[in-house]
Amino acid sequence: MEVLTPFVYWAQTESKINLKVDLINVKDIDVYFGDKKLNFSAYGQGARGLNNYEFILDFHSAIIPDESDYKIIDRYINFILTKKSDSWWPRLTCQPQKPPWLKIDFDKWRSEETDDIQEAVRDVCQDYPDMYDHLHKEEFGYRKEDYKKVYLIFYNLFQCIGFIYILSVMGIRYYRDGSDSIRHTYEVVGNPMKFIQILQILEIMHLVFDYTRGNPLITTLQVGGRAFILFFMIEAEPRMQTKPVVFYIFLVWSVVEVIRYPYYMTNLLNVKISALTWLRYTIWMPLYPLGFVFEGIIVLRNIPYFEETEKFTIDLPNSWNFAFYFPTFLRIYLLMLCFPGMFAMMTHMNSARYKKLGKIKIKK
Repeated sequence: MEVLTPFVYWAQTESKINLKVDLINVKDIDVYFGDKKLNFSAYGQGARGLNNYEFILDFHSAIIPDESDYKIIDRYINFILTKKSDSWWPRLTCQPQKPPWLKIDFDKWRSEETDDIQEAVRDVCQDYPDMYDHLHKEEFGYRKEDYKKVYLIFYNLFQCIGFIYILSVMGIRYYRDGSDSIRHTYEVVGNPMKFIQILQILEIMHLVFDYTRGNPLITTLQVGGRAFILFFMIEAEPRMQTKPVVFYIFLVWSVVEVIRYPYYMTNLLNVKISALTWLRYTIWMPLYPLGFVFEGIIVLRNIPYFEETEKFTIDLPNSWNFAFYFPTFLRIYLLMLCFPGMFAMMTHMNSARYKKLGKIKIKK
């Protein structure tokens, strides 16, 4: 037997969800409110005449069932749902695919950007000029977010696989050859590391184009700092490539990322894994300081090499009338950028950990 579904129109404010079910002459109504679900069935006059209609909505986020209710009005059934937390939902349902019977209630539609508009009755053509046809094809919060989410999932998956590959190769070679494998680390996994490090520049662009949220300064420091170490300190100086510190810095970077990228993927898929969340906001505590120490060692060891080769150094006279001594820059980098950068990064991660996990309470 075919299940008939009425047209449902939705709108939101920061704290409420409004649903309008397009049924009249309603009888035998049955409604169930769950934390993230609404079950509805009733007999009434809808798009397919007098029939039994029903639907199930799995919400994007939680509501408060005890504070949610409905009212039967002459021309429709009106639901007012209270959100569990005051925030703007990117879409109504947890699934990116929108049911064909779910529509936007243009008369009541609000968004985070248009929340300052206070008119009781709003003209959607005025608020969104030349957007009516576009909204029918691509309604707010569905396809646009769907494409963005798919891209971010594939990006994080690719990066995770890349770092797993590097860790696996390093681990297998160390198990097979012992400490002799350490000096060949850059020769074996240097190219994959350079490739995925170049791709990490996209994470700055994700913030610029509002694909992700975060601190642009911290992201730039992290991505830019790693790129400087990898391309200017290791790639540019062959004698550094065989040093054991390269093995250790690659190990630290890879362990951090094989936890960070799966955490981002599970968040995109609305899957909460408490152990993964704990690792994401805890493992930095030993690894980030080690990473900064190893990066500092690489810079410090490179200063005599660049004094000898004068690579990246610009001497006078020249057409630009400009001089640049790269070893001096490295010393300034160690003093002014490395240690303040470590402090900024550790402070940021500590604040993020408190927000996610809460402060640890020690009983006396």
